[in-house]
Amino acid sequence: MASNQGLCFHCNEVIPKGVNLHVSILGSSQAMCCQGCAAVAQTIIESGLEDYYQHRTAAAPSAQGLVPDALVKMLEYDDESVQLEFVAQNENSKEVLLSIEGIACAACAWLIEKQLLHIPGVQKIHVNSTTQRATLVWDDQHVKLSQLLQSVQKLGYNATPFQTDKQEEIDRKLYRSHLLKLGVAGLATMQVMMFAIALYGDLFDDMELIYRDYFRWVSLIMATPVLLFSAQPFYFGAYRSLKAKTLNMDVPVSIALLGAYSASLYATVNGTGEVYFESVSMFTFLLLLGRLLELRARRKASETSSNMLKLVPKLAMRIDESGQQQKVAASQLKHSDIIVILPGEVVPADGQVVFGESEFDESSLTGESLPITKKHGDKVFAGTINHEQTVHLEVEAVSQNTFIANIMRLQEQAQSEKPKIATIADSVARYFVFGLLVIAALTYTYWHFHSPEDAFWITLAVLVATCPCALSLATPAALTAATHKLSKTGLLVKRGHVLESLAKVTSVVSDKTGTLTEGKLQIKHVNTRDDVDETTTLNLIGALEAQSSHPIANAFSEYQSYTAKNIEHHTGLGLSGEVKGLQLKLGKASFCGQPAEPKAGMLELVLMVDDKLAARVYLSDTIKKDAVRFSQGLKTRDISLSMLTGDDSAQVEYVAKQLHITDISSGALPQQKLEVVRTKTQKSPHLLMLGDGVNDGPVLAAAPLSVAMGLGTDIAKSSADAVLLGSKLTTLLTAMDLAKKTKKIIAQNLAWALGYNALILPLAVAGIVTPYMAAIGMSLSSLAVLTNSLRLNKQ
Repeated sequence: MASNQGLCFHCNEVIPKGVNLHVSILGSSQAMCCQGCAAVAQTIIESGLEDYYQHRTAAAPSAQGLVPDALVKMLEYDDESVQLEFVAQNENSKEVLLSIEGIACAACAWLIEKQLLHIPGVQKIHVNSTTQRATLVWDDQHVKLSQLLQSVQKLGYNATPFQTDKQEEIDRKLYRSHLLKLGVAGLATMQVMMFAIALYGDLFDDMELIYRDYFRWVSLIMATPVLLFSAQPFYFGAYRSLKAKTLNMDVPVSIALLGAYSASLYATVNGTGEVYFESVSMFTFLLLLGRLLELRARRKASETSSNMLKLVPKLAMRIDESGQQQKVAASQLKHSDIIVILPGEVVPADGQVVFGESEFDESSLTGESLPITKKHGDKVFAGTINHEQTVHLEVEAVSQNTFIANIMRLQEQAQSEKPKIATIADSVARYFVFGLLVIAALTYTYWHFHSPEDAFWITLAVLVATCPCALSLATPAALTAATHKLSKTGLLVKRGHVLESLAKVTSVVSDKTGTLTEGKLQIKHVNTRDDVDETTTLNLIGALEAQSSHPIANAFSEYQSYTAKNIEHHTGLGLSGEVKGLQLKLGKASFCGQPAEPKAGMLELVLMVDDKLAARVYLSDTIKKDAVRFSQGLKTRDISLSMLTGDDSAQVEYVAKQLHITDISSGALPQQKLEVVRTKTQKSPHLLMLGDGVNDGPVLAAAPLSVAMGLGTDIAKSSADAVLLGSKLTTLLTAMDLAKKTKKIIAQNLAWALGYNALILPLAVAGIVTPYMAAIGMSLSSLAVLTNSLRLNKQ
């Protein structure tokens, strides 16, 4: 059957305007009218049934409506124009942050990661069970995003690209669902408990059989919705676990619920034996209560990163080709678009100032309380606030490619990368469930021969009491709380080992310029000839430096009253030119033919006017305000501080003296820096490298632990394990203290979880603990771990 121009190859319907879908069939690209037809055609091809199109005698019915809405929506995510809103494009891959519904514990995260990593084209997948999000990196040439989403769905989870509004809707929906299930379980528990008291209380010893059976049947009716509706989350969790051929905490819980209900149903129908409908209802109610509180804790833990994206406005004012301003969706902005930012407005995209000058509040990104002046050529980031004047920006990055979106992905990645201790805990939890099932089977066997009427209920108590919820939560809950706390204080954690490594640091090696110092030369002293005015002198220098890109020129950027001509650059020496009819020379004393008069830690510039000495100007790079406190703080913690810099000027000695640093390596090239750090690492394996420049990239990547300055280069930030968002060095001291506290909290959580299970297990096996007592103990155990972890947020 031949294809017709403008008609869908699959169903022969007219292709709507704007639809550009194609599927490769029988060696050529064929147009499709909708996502549904494209999906069906692709499925036919992937199933090896391509000959169908060669032998069919009529067009296939339109697939519009035949394909489930969820599948159609997933296919839409493959459209590159749609992906602009939520996918970040890397060099050879794409990266997306996903929201995943249905994750109950660390085992769910492990299952999803294991499943997707087997798919060709998937380069990286990290699932955070606490925030219920996943960072996915894949090669679009090998596998489509829709195929990966379907793979997650086949496991029983619903995955969609993360969007703040949708995530909040999902959280609200999940919370309402849990609340409804909890309400049903609570209502039924109250009613069933009343009948249980009537059945087992002394007041009704002489109850007639007909009334006893009546109460049992009513209890059965009340407990059934609890079992079939309220307890669903545990069944789904157990099903997913067994499907993946592993074990999680929902398995013993589901066995306990179904076993208790089935035994009670048998006793009710046959009129013999005991019923425990109140145990089923109460157990479900208490478990759901624990899950609900856990859900609230998760929402609180994830709201920091969600709120960051809320800072970016949805609309932008773009200047079109005719020079008119038009309001457009921020997601529609493209590279090189010119947008207008009015005073008081939030910036919708990353860009460069091309018109105007103003102060921007970057506190949401860096923690800096003071606004920063941005002028022509400066970068402005999405989410920051324009304080003073109208400026025009040339767009450089939108949506998922902005700095703020990148921060959020790095944060999710850091939280998802599990340190060794977390991996061990997850593994222990899985083996623990297996061991628990074996012990439960042995317990039942023993009691079946010694007290058959109690065997089932004692086994039930064993399954419930030793559920390893607290063990699975012990490490991820503490790491999540600590990571968010660090983010709030200004340290963005990129790698999972940062918290563990920070707690062990014994030596710090730091770059100088831009790290210990501000990295900006400032005018400190001006010595002029008696007949020369200081302001005039600075304006003469400013005119010469106006066309220079050297860092020295920035120090004179505010002195622009005159214009220079005939400027000549004398490499490594200085400048010469003509200003107001005067012949000027500016630079080193030797270049100007004058003797040097140096000042400690300062750079000397000599100005000659018509071959006569006019002035000596001294510049200095200022040491950061808290650098001294940082140095002292390290000393009190028995941590050594060394300086490793490419600078070989007198500034090095001056800065080292001010900060009491005795171990100095100056004038080092990148390779030499690398060798220095490797040598130091052999003596002190718990070393932290602090840097900001391009030349610091290799050494930051090689160091056991590295931190880049937030205002440093992109190479430094991408190479480092963590990024200091502001410029406060003392934030690192706070981070080190918090890391040690986190280590203690994790140890406390693990000790509590293992100790509780070790204590409750023999009591349950001995028949001392009843099922409802076990349910209360298990829920309290998980809450204790969560509450202990959340203390880190209050440090």
